[in-house]
Amino acid sequence: MADILIKGADTLVTMDDARREITGGDIRLSGGVIVEVGQNLPQNGAEVVHAKGCVVTPGLVNTHHHLYQTLTRAVPGGQDALLFGWLQTLYPVWANFGPEEMRISAMIGLSELALSGCTLSSDHLYLFPNGSRLDDTIEAAHEVGLRFHPTRGAMSIGESDGGLPPDSLVEDEAAILEDCIRVVDRFHDASDGAMVRVGIAPCSPFSVSRDLMRDAALLARDKGVMLHTHLAENDEDIAYSLENFGCRPGQYAEDLGWTGDDVWHAHCVKLDGQEIDLFAKSGTGVAHCPCSNCRLGSGIAPVRQMRDAGVNVALGVDGSASNDAGNLVAEARQAMLLQRVQNGADAMSAREALEIATRGGAAVLGRDDCGQIAVGKRADIAVWDVSGVESAGSWDAAALLLAGPTRVRDLFVEGRQVVRDGQMATIDLPRVIERQNALARGLM
Repeated sequence: MADILIKGADTLVTMDDARREITGGDIRLSGGVIVEVGQNLPQNGAEVVHAKGCVVTPGLVNTHHHLYQTLTRAVPGGQDALLFGWLQTLYPVWANFGPEEMRISAMIGLSELALSGCTLSSDHLYLFPNGSRLDDTIEAAHEVGLRFHPTRGAMSIGESDGGLPPDSLVEDEAAILEDCIRVVDRFHDASDGAMVRVGIAPCSPFSVSRDLMRDAALLARDKGVMLHTHLAENDEDIAYSLENFGCRPGQYAEDLGWTGDDVWHAHCVKLDGQEIDLFAKSGTGVAHCPCSNCRLGSGIAPVRQMRDAGVNVALGVDGSASNDAGNLVAEARQAMLLQRVQNGADAMSAREALEIATRGGAAVLGRDDCGQIAVGKRADIAVWDVSGVESAGSWDAAALLLAGPTRVRDLFVEGRQVVRDGQMATIDLPRVIERQNALARGLM
């Protein structure tokens, strides 16, 4: 693979340790790594990508998604429901999925992310109907070309046992743990620059047992992989925890081994001060999903308080059945706006929101090799054309979040071009969209 020289960016927002922003900035990519950052770098045989009229940033990092849900956007009956009612509307639809639905929906979701500047995404897949496997989404990520952290989720307590999901979608707990071992052994890559790392992710405290939560934590630590679940998402979630466990979600997580720098929880909208301090002291990460939290009426997560306390906070677009979009740069803007609504206009700057979307996500996923433009880091780069109408009249690189655009011109992952001139370069996206819509019609 030839070296690539990204040359002459109007502003190069590095998010390095010094938070440098370089006017007329250049980046040399070689062997999947950033090898030079500066100005007026010589070509030296590299393929040149001209970035005049562009802002260049690190690739964005998405830390919470349910990719399969791109097949169930705007489903009637779930459009205006709270979390539990929304889930009960969608569970019977998802029960009809199979391997192709999982693979195609993941390709669509990952492409949508790529076009919004994302180079690294996690995914939380917790149901496996009709022969579906985590392997289906990993295959999709390989085709699209994004760096991927799939998590093997699970549900084990169905309606007949007092849980929320229908019995047809839950699994035997021994079989769940056995398949977790299989996918970790087959796909997890702990090396620097890994394209796939697998996590273990029982769905939520209201769909799995205490034993499975505890056993999953033990297994993950034995295997050296990360843990992920939903936590403290809304008032219903808190009430369920108090009624069934006799404690708040933070205490429940701590009691079962679900705190530490190898754990990240999605949402955390209703964490209280004590729980925020627990997460800060233990290094536990949070995936903040502002658009989904708005859509489901869950509330505004205390991101300002979490950040001030030292909690590692990242962004997630959440599932496309509850967002209903998967645009990560738009998610960063929403995160900034909600903190301002709650705490005042100076509560979060555009640059802090972009930092959460890049370095913040990399830190939560344990990727110190990603999230910034610096020598030795992975060559995951987003190039944003700011010469269009969205940015006309802009004075500062902060316009990327304050004004736009919300779609990248070019995207590089591990030095390979995934988006070129605003179009997917790795897959035939119109063909995949056609198949996605056919599958959705079948589900209807």
